Amino acid sequence: MMLVLDQLRECYLRAQLAGDRREAVRLLLEDGLGGGAQIEELQIHVVRAAQDEIGRLWQLNRVSIAQEHLATAISHLSLAALFERATPRPTLGKRVLLACVEGELHELPARLVADVLELDGFDVHYLGANVPTHDLVGEVREEQPDVIGLSVTMSFNLPALRAAVAGVRGVSERPLFIGGRATRWSPGLARELDVAEAGSSPAELVAIARRLAGVQS
Repeated sequence: MMLVLDQLRECYLRAQLAGDRREAVRLLLEDGLGGGAQIEELQIHVVRAAQDEIGRLWQLNRVSIAQEHLATAISHLSLAALFERATPRPTLGKRVLLACVEGELHELPARLVADVLELDGFDVHYLGANVPTHDLVGEVREEQPDVIGLSVTMSFNLPALRAAVAGVRGVSERPLFIGGRATRWSPGLARELDVAEAGSSPAELVAIARRLAGVQS
């Protein structure tokens, strides 16, 4: 199956680079789901993997910012199509608040986390990209979620992550987890901030969120 997913990822990536939204979604639904792949496999091994490759190509100046934005929009559409066809687990009665830290415009990783956790039965309150720390703290104070997740992709936004963690800690004792590429580039960051890490797979993410929320697996 992994070889099939690798081939599907390459086809999906070509559709992204061509700006072909319909073909990208068709590949996931007809060739992916229709071929027996699981939704989480398509989320991670096709959509996220292709998006990571888009990011790599952008860093190498082989795609423009406009092309990167187009590819990202296609991935958002693709994730929505997969989400609509997924069957969520029974509700856990636990709320997760998710946000990208102030200045962080790359929201696809956080969107993927939101989808995975909601399909696992969490009530997800997803704030999206570039959430000012003041507003994030206000939402946490008002909502008092069971778990808070913060996403940061670009390393220059790590100071905003630290500010967000400090701000949240000022109004809530609920557990936090962090994720995003910048956290993977910063070994020891989770330990420094005394927070959990999101993990590298949906299974790890779900296990961590459930543990933090006090849900018995």
